[in-house]
Amino acid sequence: MSRSPSHEVDAPSDIAVRFERVSRRYERADAPVNALDGVDLSIRRGDIFGVIGHSGAGKSTLIRMVNALDSPTSGAVFVDGVNVSDLSAGRLRDARKTTAMIFQQFQLLETVTVLDNVAMPLRLDGVSRREARERATEALQFVGLSDRVGSYPGQLSGGQKQRVGIARAIVRNPAVLLCDEATSALDPSTTLQIIDLLRRVNREYGTTILVITHEMDVIKDLCHTVAVMEDGRVVEQGSVMEVFVQPQTPIARSFVGTVIPQEIPGRVRARMGTAPLWRLRFLDDEVTTPIVGGLISEFGLQVNILHADMTDLQERTVGHMIIQVEGPQDRRDAAYAYLAERVVSIEEVFA
Repeated sequence: MSRSPSHEVDAPSDIAVRFERVSRRYERADAPVNALDGVDLSIRRGDIFGVIGHSGAGKSTLIRMVNALDSPTSGAVFVDGVNVSDLSAGRLRDARKTTAMIFQQFQLLETVTVLDNVAMPLRLDGVSRREARERATEALQFVGLSDRVGSYPGQLSGGQKQRVGIARAIVRNPAVLLCDEATSALDPSTTLQIIDLLRRVNREYGTTILVITHEMDVIKDLCHTVAVMEDGRVVEQGSVMEVFVQPQTPIARSFVGTVIPQEIPGRVRARMGTAPLWRLRFLDDEVTTPIVGGLISEFGLQVNILHADMTDLQERTVGHMIIQVEGPQDRRDAAYAYLAERVVSIEEVFA
């Protein structure tokens, strides 16, 4: 039997983080703001869980609930079964040691060395200077910065600064790692390097990672699971593969479209006449199957390919195509049924 939000400790489970009916309301002079509105969300241990949404969707408020930098107006947030939204100050300090955060703007101390930046959380925990520096050196070796231990942040590139931020975050070996737009300040090449490093953290340490971003490429390349937020609510959730292949909501389709284009230009659409357009989605071997040739040879239809692309996703290949099909209605119906058995999904975009 599940516990109510008023209980401090939840039963052990394979859930690392759980939001239970969480709302956050900010009272303001002009009008109150509902940053979160009844969010229910569960993040499994060892998952890389992405949350995506536009500015103001509630992403940053959501992540601040996990380490109790903010508190719910109603509902509860459980981390490792502990209701962190209902802890005393002393117990909260201890609970925060199981989580760590990586920031968009790095948040490094400019006046101390890279080594001492990474050792800082351990020193605050009361660990001796010698042990803290030894563990910080190991963390810096993990992120590939062994040769920069004596450098200062001002001497580093943006990617190196973020590596220092990751080393500082993992030096305590946290159970949960929070990434708040951690790649937004980086160029595309450096972003891919940081994504690879976060994958290693997840794989080698078993760390659960919660990623907040507005970049769908980061979700595609890093995450296992994704939740889409809009106006303080989770409007869609599933595996990254599910959401990319078959997005269910307009906002999810919009985000997926930044990586896999979903529409054709309006002026092209205006010249297409009345023949229907079909959107096809393919997976793995379906991508190389001669589908269009079959429509022409077996059904005698005229097929115009308006758009086609493919992308690698979670070590699989996803394809997307929009075609216009002309011919008698009975042949089009038969062709539609034929495709429905051979591709992940097919839908008529408009007549």
